[in-house]
Amino acid sequence: MPLRPLFATPIYEATLTTDRSFENFNAEILDACRLLEAEDQAGRRWCREHSYGGYTSYASLNDLPQRMSVFGELKAKLDRHAKAFAEALDFDLGGGRLRLDSLWVNVLKPGAGHTSHIHPHSVLSGTVYVDIPPGASALKIEDPRLPMMMAAPPRRKDAPEAVQPFVYLQPRPGTIYMWESWLRHEVTTNRAKTARVSVSFNYGWR
Repeated sequence: MPLRPLFATPIYEATLTTDRSFENFNAEILDACRLLEAEDQAGRRWCREHSYGGYTSYASLNDLPQRMSVFGELKAKLDRHAKAFAEALDFDLGGGRLRLDSLWVNVLKPGAGHTSHIHPHSVLSGTVYVDIPPGASALKIEDPRLPMMMAAPPRRKDAPEAVQPFVYLQPRPGTIYMWESWLRHEVTTNRAKTARVSVSFNYGWR
């Protein structure tokens, strides 16, 4: 019996590892993240006050592409990927365009995670992964229809990924994941022995 798969939830996946001088670029990004972790006192204070297990610049710095040139280079790369994803989604942007609204660093310590959330007021969101030690957190994606499945039976364990209620994406250094900002997701507990370092971002429609 033919089925018509409707209302797809695409996840954009790409990698920076094919770019020229990726190793050097990734090392520069990592150094910049560590420098911010050491020097961003407002960010560290926010993390303490909000029980964030590690460091994030999310609430303290909103100008990383202008502040540090390596983040400006990263923005240029992400702009190209966001454009490709928007085209794949058949967005009709009219006279507007997608613009990078925010970009922030995440240094997630062992034993820490980030609970389920969405990114309000944005169109596309995503993360590029910088340092992913063995055992580091996966990105957990939730079926957006889940709250409406009041009486639905569970899926078989061997069911295809497309019909599972949750999908776990395991990144590597250089991986880019991007999704529509309404999609609920979380970062599972970091079971690595060292920190998991990434850079997250939002694109708005302007």
